Amino acid sequence: MTDSTYPADILSSPTPVLSVSPVVLPSPDRAVDLQVRVSAPVTGNDLPVILLSHGQGYSNNLSSLNGYAPLADFWAAHGFVVIQPTHLSSTTLSLAPDTPGAPLHWRSRAEDMRRILDRFDEIEAAVPQLLGRLDRGRVAVVGHSMGGHTASLLLGARLTDPDDGTQVNLAEPRIKAGVLLAAPGRGGDALTESVAENLAFLLTTDFSAMTTPTLVVAGDKDTSAHLTVRGADWHADPYVLSPGPKSLLTLFDAEHGLGGISGYDVAETTDENPERVAAVQRLTWAYLRSELYPGDPAWQAARDALTAGPDPLGQVESK
Repeated sequence: MTDSTYPADILSSPTPVLSVSPVVLPSPDRAVDLQVRVSAPVTGNDLPVILLSHGQGYSNNLSSLNGYAPLADFWAAHGFVVIQPTHLSSTTLSLAPDTPGAPLHWRSRAEDMRRILDRFDEIEAAVPQLLGRLDRGRVAVVGHSMGGHTASLLLGARLTDPDDGTQVNLAEPRIKAGVLLAAPGRGGDALTESVAENLAFLLTTDFSAMTTPTLVVAGDKDTSAHLTVRGADWHADPYVLSPGPKSLLTLFDAEHGLGGISGYDVAETTDENPERVAAVQRLTWAYLRSELYPGDPAWQAARDALTAGPDPLGQVESK
């Protein structure tokens, strides 16, 4: 992976990207086989890996391996291998409403990521251009919205299974860092009545054991009134209620789409802003770069650049 600094410049020139999908991982214990998209730079070795968990949303295809191209393309062009599963909650699968785990398949989502980690050999074999090029010791997880909930479980957040009352611990030690994009906050009285009734797994979210280094990204206009009564501050809970080391990137005037990260020019983006998307691209890349390569200056340089101009797009705090 080529070293980069920011600015002047934070990033090396983008590398052409190879993207292969669907890579099918036979999964007889799952409702359907697991399908993933693999995106990688065409050159380079010892490439770190990002597991990217999609959200839900209204579109038919963004909540699948076909979503989040603005992020996956950028990260892959700058040195990461990005692996995107289609979770069982995806509209593209058209699963029956009574499929176990429906509607959001919260546990299966996290298990999908662990399945990917267990089967890197198969993924490399299915994408011969990738063979032997992964750095399996440098793995991060990123998730948007419901994908942020998935990522938070892998990073150490806990919950109580509403079906059997057991505490759920899906922390994954092979994941060294994470990014939560517009992720759900705490449960309890922070939730709307509808969510508390229909998505009971969100009631008991507990961030106190989420110890893996994580960047939380939240929009200060992301009120998510269908989910929470607390307003935009709710999305900062994974930062506020977890132990360090953590960082919080608050994007000014950003709503749930964070400018349009879930796809290029998608209609459901309520805060379309290419400059904001570019900031999310650069800052998430820089954060993961510095967490996975201790001593790398990218994250500090990106933070400095964010606030250098007269009208910053956001602010960062850390603990």
